[in-house]
Amino acid sequence: MSVRSLSATLALSAVLLGAGMPTASARPASYELPGDPVVSGAGGSKYEGIGYDARTQRFYVSETTGGEIHRGSLRSPAAAEWLAGDGTDGRWTARGITVDAHGRVYVAGGPNGIDHPGAPDLWVYDRSGRLLAALRTGVPNAFLNDVVIGPDGAAYFTNSNAAQVFRVAERDGRWAVRTWADASGTIPTQAGFNLGGIVVSADRRALVVAQGNVGKLWRFDLRTGAVSAVGTGGADLVNADGLVRQGDLLWVVRNFSRTLTTLRLSADGRTATLVAATPTDPDRVFTTAKLAQGRLLLVDSKFDEPVGLPPYQVVALTPPGR
Repeated sequence: MSVRSLSATLALSAVLLGAGMPTASARPASYELPGDPVVSGAGGSKYEGIGYDARTQRFYVSETTGGEIHRGSLRSPAAAEWLAGDGTDGRWTARGITVDAHGRVYVAGGPNGIDHPGAPDLWVYDRSGRLLAALRTGVPNAFLNDVVIGPDGAAYFTNSNAAQVFRVAERDGRWAVRTWADASGTIPTQAGFNLGGIVVSADRRALVVAQGNVGKLWRFDLRTGAVSAVGTGGADLVNADGLVRQGDLLWVVRNFSRTLTTLRLSADGRTATLVAATPTDPDRVFTTAKLAQGRLLLVDSKFDEPVGLPPYQVVALTPPGR
């Protein structure tokens, strides 16, 4: 391990060991999430997506077991249920979340429309929690995994069951979804989760998308929809899940690999070089993350547990590689 990687590992370990303790700036190092009770070895909760509203300093977390959406504040140690699940607005599960400049919250439904035929694949809410749209993609077997807001203000959702990206936008009060890019001829669909984490390149001309089951990154040109592989120099990115970009740094949350990989991404999103591969807490499986006031907020999914047991948490840490 390089000196830089070792330093990043030690810094990350220090933050994780201090989880739950107040920081000098009075921001908690972890945030408690609501969850379902465990009764006779059943029940419990699991989580996946996180969105962040910089204007209000609130974050939103999705619960896969029921589809509840929880909301927390950066300075409060406990989040609360914001939107009910268990069929509310046709939502029984939820995955990726993001927030746009207007405070609207976009929720990816994962297999919601597969497990409940006719149910929505995604939802859009305003900051007050009012439902703005509940949409189906019209594509069979669509598993909407993650979502990012593009430079045009539209939301772009990935499909983990096919090499597709969906675009969701509002015009004159009407919301619509369409298949924006279908890269089936370029990206082979493999067993497991295909397209997942998604970010906008620094030059705002492309989307960079993770294919976690094979450990690859793909570049989608925002003007043409053309797709090409991101050159990563052989960096190990298997189990890539959530992506976070700031400037030329790209953080890759590699869930069951229990690693946070830092890459230096070119402005056009065509190439990336390895900066550090930092082990995360071996007792947690982090899925997605958002950058909030200089810290990464990572969701502890509980995906490694047959029944998700409390404590249910979002963990905050200083990003490695900065």
